[in-house]
Amino acid sequence: MFKDITPSNLYQLKKLGNTIVDVRSPKEYEEATIPGAINIPLFTNEERAAVGTTFKQEGKEAAKDLGLEIFSKKLPAFIQHFKQLKTPVTVFCWRGGMRSETAATVVNLMNIPVNRLKGGIKAYHNWNKEQFNTIHIPPLYVLNGHTGNGKTNILLQLKEEGYPVIDLEGMANHRGSIFGHIGLKPNNQRTFNLLLGEALLRYQDEPFILIEGESSRIGNITIPESFYHHKEIGSQLFIDLPLVERVKNILADYSPDSYHAQFVESFQVIKRRIHTPVANATAQALEEKNYSLVIKNLLTHYYDLRYNHSTTCSENLITSIKELSVEDAKQKVKQYLPSKKINLKRE
Repeated sequence: MFKDITPSNLYQLKKLGNTIVDVRSPKEYEEATIPGAINIPLFTNEERAAVGTTFKQEGKEAAKDLGLEIFSKKLPAFIQHFKQLKTPVTVFCWRGGMRSETAATVVNLMNIPVNRLKGGIKAYHNWNKEQFNTIHIPPLYVLNGHTGNGKTNILLQLKEEGYPVIDLEGMANHRGSIFGHIGLKPNNQRTFNLLLGEALLRYQDEPFILIEGESSRIGNITIPESFYHHKEIGSQLFIDLPLVERVKNILADYSPDSYHAQFVESFQVIKRRIHTPVANATAQALEEKNYSLVIKNLLTHYYDLRYNHSTTCSENLITSIKELSVEDAKQKVKQYLPSKKINLKRE
């Protein structure tokens, strides 16, 4: 018989390397799933829709009969997927109902050890939300600075070196600007919240956490208020690189030549907010694919002005780091961090 487990149990099993399987449809999985879960669906998107329609029109029993008819034809392939997994397994669906129960039952009958998440992904969302109200958040060190100062690169390099880093833009899969979605598929709020909640659990015993100085919104994502407040009272490290370096960093991060049409479209959104002669010159440079000039103009006449206007940090929290390169800035950031034993095996 399979075992029902709680969201807290699931989080611990994930840390031990267990395989978490979302048995919902591919569409549901793509919209939001538990971080790290793989998808082995009982039904395709079309099959799930057909079962749902039958439920509405003919009732529960007719929907169950149709679901059984569809699934029985797929059972050998479904089991084979599970046989290929090399670690213990936990399955889940939306509420911990019939889909996960069916999956857990048939997998268990094939002598494959399996758990089921009680309450499904909905219960995991609720449990994760509770963590924001109860978990200890270590002091935050916040990397600030104008667009292009390499803050994300510094964070990712420090994470590779074993420092406790939370990459908010990575969790949102959005770079934070009007151009920030280009070349990416932004995550939704549910996915962002799960990723942030798990990161806070992972780092709750660290002496500090490094993050980037985001606004309260990253694209369509809203940073939870309690965490955002914690960011506002953290130590603020302001990176300041030469303009030419910032332009290079943005060119490397955004690859505008690969997404020219999207850049043109996004520029139209902010064009009216820029002084007309500069806006027209920037539009001309964009048409000519002179991306260095485009970025320089946007930084000088739009982003830097907006950043200066929105920065409200208390002066006593601010440390300025003026360097010539991202590498130099990274080394200086490390000097301002509390000493700690770096865990090189950190994920």
